[in-house]
Amino acid sequence: MLALLHTSPVHPPVFDALRDRDHPGVELRHLVHEDLLERAVAEGPDAVAGDVAAVVERAVADGARAVLCTCSTIGAAAEASAARHGVPVLRVDRPMAAEAAARGRVVVLAALESTLAPTEALIRAEAAGRPLELRSVLVPGAWELFLAGDTDGYLDAVARAADAVTDTGVIVLAQASMAPAALRTSTAVPVLSSPRPGLRAGVAACAGR
Repeated sequence: MLALLHTSPVHPPVFDALRDRDHPGVELRHLVHEDLLERAVAEGPDAVAGDVAAVVERAVADGARAVLCTCSTIGAAAEASAARHGVPVLRVDRPMAAEAAARGRVVVLAALESTLAPTEALIRAEAAGRPLELRSVLVPGAWELFLAGDTDGYLDAVARAADAVTDTGVIVLAQASMAPAALRTSTAVPVLSSPRPGLRAGVAACAGR
């Protein structure tokens, strides 16, 4: 069983649909903890590290063979807890970050400011000293639309921001919730999102145990 740690209830159906399409038969268990993101935004990701580790510990006790954190803001805290629990604990955006870093010129789009620094740090780490040109853009007003439940407005705002990007090799959608916006863009620049490659990595880690 692969456990997924989410900080929004919008994510379980997205990952269930990806599982049904790409990994039929894989058991997913969704753990939704909106409070972790709320506190991480207010106090910083380090403030919730202990609680994130506790969620992972309970998931392992319940039979998880791997844990995938779908929240970019707390992903590093989740990943850091792996050594304590003896199972793979992955962040959904690492495969996306690796692909982006390989392209060398990257623009990160985020709807939530607390996502920017962790995403930038992850891409730099994946670049491993290779030449990297990295810029970040906070999409104005997008997170407010997301919180208000205006999904179309949210995705359209992200898509417009992507279409406005020029002079880069790849665009990274920093949050899993932004992924559908890639289908609404008209840019010729490749647009990367995290759910599909992240789930693929989670399923592989689960099978490898």
